[in-house]
Amino acid sequence: MIDLSNKVTIITGGSRGIGAACVRLFVKANSKVAFTYKNSKHIAEDLEKEMNGMAKAFHVDMENENEIFDMVNQTEKIFGKVDILVHNAGIWNDGTLEKMTLEHWNELIRINLTSTFLFCKACTPIMKKNNFGRIILITSTAGQRGEAFHSHYAASKGGMISFTKSIAVELAPFNILVNSVAPGWVDTDLNNEVFADKNYKEKIRQTIPLGKIPSAEEIAGPTLFLASDLASHITGEILNVNGGSVLCG
Repeated sequence: MIDLSNKVTIITGGSRGIGAACVRLFVKANSKVAFTYKNSKHIAEDLEKEMNGMAKAFHVDMENENEIFDMVNQTEKIFGKVDILVHNAGIWNDGTLEKMTLEHWNELIRINLTSTFLFCKACTPIMKKNNFGRIILITSTAGQRGEAFHSHYAASKGGMISFTKSIAVELAPFNILVNSVAPGWVDTDLNNEVFADKNYKEKIRQTIPLGKIPSAEEIAGPTLFLASDLASHITGEILNVNGGSVLCG
């Protein structure tokens, strides 16, 4: 039912996890895709080959403004436009209030939140030219309820959520819709270290009313929905995809 033919999508952090699931699903929906990676060069190249000419990988440092703008500009030159931005790239790590250094705080804020601002800023003029755009930011339930011992992460995702609502109104006159998908726990390699403790993983599973920790594909599906014409009257929305574990109003 969802067909993104003639659409061009940028997916950040597209070499693995939720990002890679989005790359595959958006290509399946006939969109051309440009995706970013930082460290997973061989994985990114293999995914690019797997997509049979429908996707192109770009090495981008999420802390480098020039690389972010260059990637967006190169995407427009290669594919002719940018219709959809899925900003998924980010990091997650521990950080107690008293032991967290300013450097640790700033690094995560730059990678998660500042890169959001930069990618949206880079893509918006291109979308305005075509009077069409879809921006989907991958946030987190942590950004809505907070997350003890991960306050920097929660703050970055909370900032992304407020940013979603702010620019949704700002960009609405240009037919640019801005929404967010907010997952809870997801079974991806980002959580491999945490999930190595099988007992802890089982405890997490038991807190989810639907009784399972979702796969990356189960986050990619709602993301594709928000990029499609089925969601043409939705903007400024935070779509929770957490199996009922966190019910935010």
